[in-house]
Amino acid sequence: MDPIAGVPLLVSTSLKIAIMFGVVMLTVAYTTLAERRISAFIQDRLGPNRVGPFGLLQPIADGLKNLIKEEADPGTASKFYFLLGPVLAMGPALVTFAVVPFAAPLPTPWGVVDMIIADVPIGILYILALSSLAVYGIVIGGWASNNKYAFLGALRASAQMVSYEVPLGLSLIVVFMMAGNVTLTGIVWEQQQLGFWFAFPLSLGFILFVVSAFAETNRLPFDMSEAESELITGFHTEYSAMKFSMFFIAEYAHMLTASALMATLFFGGWDLPGTWDNAYWYQGELIRGFDASGAPMAAAPAVWKTLLTFAAFAAKTGFFLLLYIWVRWTVPRFRYDQVMELGWKVMLPTALAYLMVVSATILVLDQVGISGFYFGLALTGVSAICTVAFVFFLDRGRIMVGAAAPRHGRVGPRPTFGRGAMSSEGATTGD
Repeated sequence: MDPIAGVPLLVSTSLKIAIMFGVVMLTVAYTTLAERRISAFIQDRLGPNRVGPFGLLQPIADGLKNLIKEEADPGTASKFYFLLGPVLAMGPALVTFAVVPFAAPLPTPWGVVDMIIADVPIGILYILALSSLAVYGIVIGGWASNNKYAFLGALRASAQMVSYEVPLGLSLIVVFMMAGNVTLTGIVWEQQQLGFWFAFPLSLGFILFVVSAFAETNRLPFDMSEAESELITGFHTEYSAMKFSMFFIAEYAHMLTASALMATLFFGGWDLPGTWDNAYWYQGELIRGFDASGAPMAAAPAVWKTLLTFAAFAAKTGFFLLLYIWVRWTVPRFRYDQVMELGWKVMLPTALAYLMVVSATILVLDQVGISGFYFGLALTGVSAICTVAFVFFLDRGRIMVGAAAPRHGRVGPRPTFGRGAMSSEGATTGD
């Protein structure tokens, strides 16, 4: 079948934009409900269950409350930038999902419709560029509030973004080397052809990406820009009503995009095991792979395949959203110095070292002529060794230390209280 073109292409693209915008906003709204119910379960309480059956209408009630709630604008705030902050935070969060493929191509009477809004050649680079702009909304909002706590939260957010953007990018370079492509559709296709989801041959890259994504979305244990125990509520201290909600819509939308990226980059996106759902545009033809002679084999798109692969993509993305929520309510917040040390002293050198190891391994495997399934198997073994070394042996309290780290077998320096006083060991200190 041929790809859709002309007026049907315009209509289908408009429908995809409208439908996916609605799906993203609905998912964001009900992710807030899921977080409240899951946190209640973890803390042995009920959570919201009064509005609608099982509390399912609670997000709608919260949205209406914020729409009609009185806006409180600080008298000393910079009005224009105070209003611009939530907009800059929310905008990038909603447009980054445009380049994520969410299902197998859909056959229609007018041609095959790709289940992606915009399959642009720059793909993941587009996401990295736009998602990085979200921190400007936080910084401008904190600065324009003319509140010292909000401003400190904005400074923390900018420092954290710079610290973790580098290891995030380095963790993606290994994906680009494996796929030979920066488009997300191409990355899904390469995982289908390899027979391995990249989470296995690039396991340490996946861990680095997940940790960096938590930091990039300002979620616990990395919510240094909010840190209620230190900064009241951080950068959005002076915000209320719908402007306050826009920051949280942006946070959950970034969570959704990051979860979709984890599923796409490392778990095959909408792909399911087997070759029955493989589909990729190759020289104007939709193919499912190549035969033994290297000739392309035509794909057979079907509506049921599109629906099933969309369900698989939703399940994978939902799992990582659940991981976000689970970590928030089980892991305590880091100190700010620990966040900076983790980013610069652990994540960055580890990402660089892993990049060199993967590059050398790929070069060696190419030189000896190993490809396909065995290529992925060999790289999985190398990455497993790197992952074990990172998880179990890398730090062990040498860099990421607690507030009362032992020093030479003691907790803190030996206390002394002056001439003739009792030492910590009970002996009298004297001349």
